[in-house]
Amino acid sequence: MNRLAFTAVVGALMAAGTGCASNSPPPSPVGAVATGKYRNLFAETGQSQAEVTRKLSSAFQQLFHGNPKTEAVYFPFGTNANGPLAYVSDINSRDVRSEGMSYGMMIAVQLDKRAEFDALWNWSRTFMYHTASNHPSFGYFSWSLKTNGVPNDEMPAPDGEAYYATALLFAAGRWGNGEGIYDYRAEANRILTDLRHRPSITGKTIKGTQTAVAIFHPEHKMIRFTPDVDNSEHTDPSYHLPAFYEVWARFGPARDQEFWKAAASVSRDFFYRAAHPATGLTPEYGNFDATPWIAPWHPRSGDFVADAWRTAMNWSADWAWWQADPRQKELSNRLQAFFESKDIATYASRFTLDGKTLGGDHSTGLIAMNATASLAADHPRAKQFVTALWNTPVPTGQYRYYDGMLYLLALLHCGGEFRVWPPK
Repeated sequence: MNRLAFTAVVGALMAAGTGCASNSPPPSPVGAVATGKYRNLFAETGQSQAEVTRKLSSAFQQLFHGNPKTEAVYFPFGTNANGPLAYVSDINSRDVRSEGMSYGMMIAVQLDKRAEFDALWNWSRTFMYHTASNHPSFGYFSWSLKTNGVPNDEMPAPDGEAYYATALLFAAGRWGNGEGIYDYRAEANRILTDLRHRPSITGKTIKGTQTAVAIFHPEHKMIRFTPDVDNSEHTDPSYHLPAFYEVWARFGPARDQEFWKAAASVSRDFFYRAAHPATGLTPEYGNFDATPWIAPWHPRSGDFVADAWRTAMNWSADWAWWQADPRQKELSNRLQAFFESKDIATYASRFTLDGKTLGGDHSTGLIAMNATASLAADHPRAKQFVTALWNTPVPTGQYRYYDGMLYLLALLHCGGEFRVWPPK
């Protein structure tokens, strides 16, 4: 589908309220979803479209189909009755995570790689998804498994569910729905319904008896750190995805439209309150009031460490798509000013929220996320961060999983190829 045709489809679906109540608010008239014009930040810094396409293709090829010992994070896993299976592995931790599987599916749908998308989804549904109605994770995905499909932990990490649902909606839009587990929209709607409405369930897991509730808090309208009741009254700033919630409000189950619109607004406000007023840094974990939460098992969870790198991508993509909260421009400007002050070529990867360095290397994952902040930033320094990503090679070696997934997501965002595909 060419860009003009795609824009017409978006406009028609938005106007018709396809799949949702008819009072859905229109997108901003200048946001990418309304105009169909997704900014190509690489082009704005002098790269040609052919160069951008080539860079994206090369990065995907290396991380999905490169040398399995040093480059790839995607691994075929045979077949079953639903067809080929494959997983994305955290090489360093030697496991498979719902985060990486759902990221892989989002990358695949954005790049029109249906074979890889379906193989990842098949593995996810076969080994990660819980179908037993008496299990605490019924309707959710185990967040960590061994590469043979045996779970390490059967409870979910909710950003996985959010990416799964959105990637499936986009698959329905880009390719149309199939049958069974490949009826993408039906699968997405089942996940979205459980995110909000799944009742409390107590049952046996491999770690003993546990109780889990709905992933979204009904009063706070925020995503939980986990639905496990022992930690369900907290959140993770990098799990907040208002850009996705706007998609759910328009194309998910109609009865939840108003909730998802409200959740998007709540998350935008949460970002502004959680970000440090001088540095723009957000904590790894947070309370619902946007203060840092220091988890008993993670003494650095109140600081800016690996999870928190992604928060800027979330508010910046939201601005690029919907342009609903101008404060997101201020957040990106503030964050990039801080990293510029730490030397854009050498800054570390871990900080206290007020900017004290805690160490860590000059990580590709953080370089990638800081580049996506340029989608919302309006200061000239923003181009430096885009150029830094362009000049960074595709990750290899032991830590290529997290760095590589963030790298590919950032290339898509900055190259104007991370788009909304409305379900047909």
